[in-house]
Amino acid sequence: MSRKFVYQDDELIEKPFNWKQVGRLFSFFRPYRAGVAKVVFVMTVFGMLSRLAIPFLMSKAIDGAISPGDGQKGDFTLLAALVAAMLVLYGLRWWAQHYTIAHTNLIGQKVVFDLRTALFKHIQSLSFRFFDKRPAGSVLVRVTNDVNSLQDMFSNGVVNTVIDILQLIGISIILLVLEPKLGLAVMITVPLMFIVSTSLRKRIRFAWQVVRIKQSRINSHLNESIQGMRVTQSFVQEKENKQFFESMNHGNIRSWNTASALNQLFGPVIEVTSAVGTLILLAYGTYLIQSDAMTVGVLVAFITYVGSFWEPINRLGMMYSQLLIAMSSSERIFEYLDEKSAVPEKPDAIAMPPIRGAVRFEGVTFGYETDRPALKGIDLDIQPGMSVALVGHTGSGKSTIVNLLCRFYDTVEGKVLLDGIDVRDVTIESLRSQVGIVLQDTFIFSGTIRDNIRYGRPSASDAEVEAAARSVLAHDFITHLPDGYDTQVEERGSALSVGQRQLISFARALLANPRVLILDEATASIDTETEMRIQEALGTLLEGRTSFIVAHRLSTIRHADRIVVLDHGVIVEQGNHEELMQRPGHYRNLVDAQYRVLSA
Repeated sequence: MSRKFVYQDDELIEKPFNWKQVGRLFSFFRPYRAGVAKVVFVMTVFGMLSRLAIPFLMSKAIDGAISPGDGQKGDFTLLAALVAAMLVLYGLRWWAQHYTIAHTNLIGQKVVFDLRTALFKHIQSLSFRFFDKRPAGSVLVRVTNDVNSLQDMFSNGVVNTVIDILQLIGISIILLVLEPKLGLAVMITVPLMFIVSTSLRKRIRFAWQVVRIKQSRINSHLNESIQGMRVTQSFVQEKENKQFFESMNHGNIRSWNTASALNQLFGPVIEVTSAVGTLILLAYGTYLIQSDAMTVGVLVAFITYVGSFWEPINRLGMMYSQLLIAMSSSERIFEYLDEKSAVPEKPDAIAMPPIRGAVRFEGVTFGYETDRPALKGIDLDIQPGMSVALVGHTGSGKSTIVNLLCRFYDTVEGKVLLDGIDVRDVTIESLRSQVGIVLQDTFIFSGTIRDNIRYGRPSASDAEVEAAARSVLAHDFITHLPDGYDTQVEERGSALSVGQRQLISFARALLANPRVLILDEATASIDTETEMRIQEALGTLLEGRTSFIVAHRLSTIRHADRIVVLDHGVIVEQGNHEELMQRPGHYRNLVDAQYRVLSA
């Protein structure tokens, strides 16, 4: 079976290495700069100074205590004192490293927490249009995998980089002070190393971008496969689905191997450079000793310092490699953080005052795609407390009207008014908190049934939760469950029937006590007998509220105050059931067609 998925957001981000973006990434350390400064101070004073002092003491021990020269005997007392001093310094160095590891990990985890929270918060603020174009698995990868890939850098890399740079500067100064010519000879290989590593930079960054894209697509497909497992098994497509997943997995492995191979080139580059520097040191150092221009102790100190010189360079190279990996993830993270909502809130947006429920559409035109309008010139005036039914063929624009009322999308032309106020002039939270909506595809969260109903109003008491459930006839089936209202349900409520999930969503919406209530095909999944029983309850509950009922089953909207018939995004008829049935038109044709289907 041939399958092809297209993910609009999973593309290589063709940008040069952006140091400003690196600064933006590290700006998440700003709240913890005091802690970072403390760690750097401790490691600098105790760790780095002890590391720099030990080779110096070793040279003094060799030249002054072990082999003083000029026929003098070794000084055991001086040697013991120098050894004791070195042991103390080793102890301080160990303590400083232990302190650094503990605190940098703590700071790193806090930074990762802040970044992931900021990303999730921003994603929640984006409009439906953002999610229409992206599979859930792709969004999931940004919040999990891409943030996780920054974890090591945040936990260890940043602070260690500062410490390594300071150590590198300190060692360079000492080498040049001890023996300037030898110091310069050893460090001449450093520019060569940076030239070679720079040439690898772009290739490595793009290689890791490919890895992130492959992983994103695997997660998207995995999410889709789990959600659609019933369809897969029903059509016996397990083998084909497995083969498709394996092909994606092989692609991921190949991209990972390519990126990893490029990444591993950093180590050999540094090792070769280090080896060349060491050969220069030994050759030139031996010459200086034979020329009596340098002592053996100084050469030993030089060898130790040079070893310590290449350690931070090696770590900086690894950090740079880690930074390239992080950049491929941070670019994807900031791509989402920079995403603007298609329904932006005005800077001077006001809080919607308590509404009465008057709704007005004035010349509204809207399209999900620019060249395919879903609504064209809609004019609609609804008085507070009216029940309005929206009917029409699939794709006629029924759900689009309620989506614009809730401001899940913004109009292209015209405006939507609620109590005379343009919905674009108020804060989204204050608008949606007064509009309740029940969808056909209900979503049940993991947790108890009580918590799922209380989702409509978290401050509601247990008594209010149960009252809402009674009102929509959900109380009886809930009390027959093993733990009643405290029964645990899994994601999407798979242990509940479709009708039971729908009743819970009714209770959730009604508990929120909205002034405007929208039922978008909300009774489509409820059997006819239950639907007849719930109509009476809804009649009482909708009294005094403005309600919009989107329905294909026309028997559910006979008693609506107004029925609005749409066809291809245009209102073609309006009136109550009796008025519309008295004249030939779209509505009567729809009723007759459903009657013939039921009578067949």
